[in-house]
Amino acid sequence: MNWLLVVAGAMIGAPLRYLTDRAVQSRHDSVFPWGTFAVNITGCLILGLVTGAASSHVQLLLGTGLCGALTTYSTFSYETLRLAETGAGLYAVANVAGSVTVGLGAASTGVWLTGAVWG
Repeated sequence: MNWLLVVAGAMIGAPLRYLTDRAVQSRHDSVFPWGTFAVNITGCLILGLVTGAASSHVQLLLGTGLCGALTTYSTFSYETLRLAETGAGLYAVANVAGSVTVGLGAASTGVWLTGAVWG
């Protein structure tokens, strides 16, 4: 049963990641990977919310399945490497620093929000 929850979440997360990434990136005329940044930060927030407030089944569905398929460390790494290789070193550093800082902030905010609401 648990693996079905993970699969169901991933079936939503994977296309959502692709569609969100394309929609965000199409609105920015920049080499910075805004689409990947947006899905990763959103995933951090959702995971923080789910971790603080949900049952283990909801955590499997949304935390492991949805967020696992929505977020992407490999694409983040690849895009950062490409930025550095193409001479956009400042963008590469900004991507790493921003992703880690804002991602941790989003996850912490999610945990804090669930504690404040369901305390």
